[in-house]
Amino acid sequence: MSRLREIASSYVHTLKPYQPGRPIEDLARELGLASADDIVKLASNENALGPSPRAIEAMKKAASRMHIYPDGGTYALREAISRHIGMPASRIFPGHGSNEVIQLLGHVFMSPNRSVVVSDYAFIVYRLVADLYQTPVISVPMQNYTHDLDAMLKAIRPDTALVFIANPNNPTGTMVSGDDIERFMDRLPDHVVAVFDEAYVELVPDDEQPDTLRYVREGRNVFVLRTFSKVFGLAGLRVGYAVAPEEGVDLLHHVRQPFNVSAIAQAAAIAALEDEAYLESSRKLVANGLKQLGKGLDDLGVPFIPSKANFLLVNVGDGQRIYEELQKRHVIVRPMSVYGLPQFVRVTVGTEAENDRFLRAVRDLKAGSELAVS
Repeated sequence: MSRLREIASSYVHTLKPYQPGRPIEDLARELGLASADDIVKLASNENALGPSPRAIEAMKKAASRMHIYPDGGTYALREAISRHIGMPASRIFPGHGSNEVIQLLGHVFMSPNRSVVVSDYAFIVYRLVADLYQTPVISVPMQNYTHDLDAMLKAIRPDTALVFIANPNNPTGTMVSGDDIERFMDRLPDHVVAVFDEAYVELVPDDEQPDTLRYVREGRNVFVLRTFSKVFGLAGLRVGYAVAPEEGVDLLHHVRQPFNVSAIAQAAAIAALEDEAYLESSRKLVANGLKQLGKGLDDLGVPFIPSKANFLLVNVGDGQRIYEELQKRHVIVRPMSVYGLPQFVRVTVGTEAENDRFLRAVRDLKAGSELAVS
């Protein structure tokens, strides 16, 4: 009999794997459905538009060259991102999704004798990565489901290496302003690195986006993380990037694996960056969807947290039970008990028809007294 668990490092047994949104095909198998076509997935904050047509065409063209290793230096992708955000390519580090960058930050900055500061309802991967490196996590309560930057500053200790700020935040959808960030950065101790996770920021109108890249230009201890999974609809390819001072980019290169961004992902990401019409369509879909879901939930008397991202945090009283009931109606959302928010589910903005399916399912649950919120 295998003794692998006994041989493994003892701390590994305490780690908890990330729980993604449930796949459509998995629910179809459970329900015994011949097809998954009738199931609506609003669980993983994916882009309901699908990929950019230009990205699809680029993937098709790249497919015939999949016998060749990708450009390990991601030259063309870095140049394309550079044009998109107005930063030198030398300050850009592409990764296998922004999640890989978070783990690489763990390689560089985390250890058992250091700590990291996060908000209590922030993206759970920060905690999971800290646990991986046996790094203590200092969790700071949010204020109105929003990062309390003053409290996060006060929580910093002499051993603190990283402070994570997801903006807009997942799963609450809330956002801190550029002015709040400026006050935070003015007081951030020199021994601490600020990580601004901006996975959803490009869904926000340009004039509302905080200029965190200015701190990179100033050479501050900052990493800004972005992804192609949300606004660009390329979640299945796993491609994202960090923007940091050249010293920070170099540190990430020291710990990354070779060829960490596939050739097909590089080709699709470059094409997506060139499709301005698609970007505007994504923003419009999310803005209209938030209005549709917000009005529908208001009409039903179901409370939610106003969001700047492509999802809503909805108070349904018992998140796990409503999650299960919605699945019976072929709608998948995300229960939030793992975030310490057991009364909530998180609902991704879908197409108009998908949003309507969710609202009709909630209406049915409320009419049957299966959904009761205070």
